[in-house]
Amino acid sequence: MTHLIFTKAGEADLNGPFGNDPLWVVLLKALMIFVVLVLLTLFNIWWERRVVARMQHRIGPNMHGPFGLLQSLADGVKLALKEDLTPKAADKIVFILAPVLSVVPAFVAFSVIPFGPEVRIPFTDTTTQLQLTDMPVAVLFILAISSVGIYGIVLGGWSSGSTYSLLGGLRSSAQMISYEVAMGLALVAVFIYAGSMSTSQIVEAQKDIWFGLILVPSFVIYVIAMVGETNRAPFDLPEAEGELVGGFHTEYSSLKFALFFLAEYINMATVSALATTLFLGGWRAPWPISLWDGANQDYWPFLWFMGKVLVFIFFFIWLRGSLPRLRYDQFMAFGWKRLIPISLGWIVAVATIRAMTLDGGVDRQTLLIAIGVVAAITLVAFFFGGDYEEEADEETADAFDPYAGGYPVPPMTAPAYSVTGRTVSHQTSNQES
Repeated sequence: MTHLIFTKAGEADLNGPFGNDPLWVVLLKALMIFVVLVLLTLFNIWWERRVVARMQHRIGPNMHGPFGLLQSLADGVKLALKEDLTPKAADKIVFILAPVLSVVPAFVAFSVIPFGPEVRIPFTDTTTQLQLTDMPVAVLFILAISSVGIYGIVLGGWSSGSTYSLLGGLRSSAQMISYEVAMGLALVAVFIYAGSMSTSQIVEAQKDIWFGLILVPSFVIYVIAMVGETNRAPFDLPEAEGELVGGFHTEYSSLKFALFFLAEYINMATVSALATTLFLGGWRAPWPISLWDGANQDYWPFLWFMGKVLVFIFFFIWLRGSLPRLRYDQFMAFGWKRLIPISLGWIVAVATIRAMTLDGGVDRQTLLIAIGVVAAITLVAFFFGGDYEEEADEETADAFDPYAGGYPVPPMTAPAYSVTGRTVSHQTSNQES
């Protein structure tokens, strides 16, 4: 199986373009990643408020700065200057460290994301890759670091000394486990086709065609899983204000709450950047811009990369402004009963295609068409097929007699119910009681 998954492309020496930069170049790239992520967070908060306001026929922020662009900065300063409260029942050390543990991995994950090709640093003769570093298992590194961030949410909910916060933290851990499995399975097909887990090698493998076009089921599953991973609507169950007040950060205020807020938006950017890298060609220019000879040279690819990331960010915003929150049991059942079985079936299909095309004798295009038809039928059956369990439950509920055994259990839709043989309205019953 080794030759099936890791081809010559994955055996390339990654120490060539990486690991040889001077220390000042490494520090400069790390600083630029930090600045870009902070500015992107401020912009995304403003953009989300403006887009949702437009969807709901409101105005949105428009007073501070041009078009209200400084509103996010003003909100951040306000949060930092608010009174910092610590509950009496909280574990103070863990309570303070939890936001830091949540936000630091969000920044670290961007260390292996490629922003562009090799460029020359302005005003110097030094050339470097628009990527801090890379490694043979860079995608697994991102998944591992992102999983560490969930400990900040769980520990924040546990250390608050609040039942609502604890329930929010437990929900978040269960949610991460459920959708991390589906997300990891969705990426296996990318590893098989790219022959590598290195982010730069995966971008290079998409020089001719994006994986998002030939691995559509993997792309769709990843997009759904990344929304669940980031606790965003309609999957924001750990923060369900109608059930858990504020979820895991109910007891947090001031700068510690701002760190949780920052981690959420950076995680949105992280999963969006990973989707761009693995499925949309990374920093490579989209068609028809790619017809221009200089489209993938110098600093232009950074523009294409950020444009693709912002498309995913808009998708997050669109979902939040359009869809209601799911029930928790529906959310967990969707991950375990729908996404994971589809992912496993698709991996088997992709591995079969890859093995047959590498051995020769089978036309790849014919196989892709056949597997695409099977995948489409499977998706329709899973997403639009009848839920026989729910139908059986409804039949059982219809056959259930709420008055059996003498217990006065009225049906939910009945306008009146019987007590000791006579019919009493709700209003009369409440007055008599």
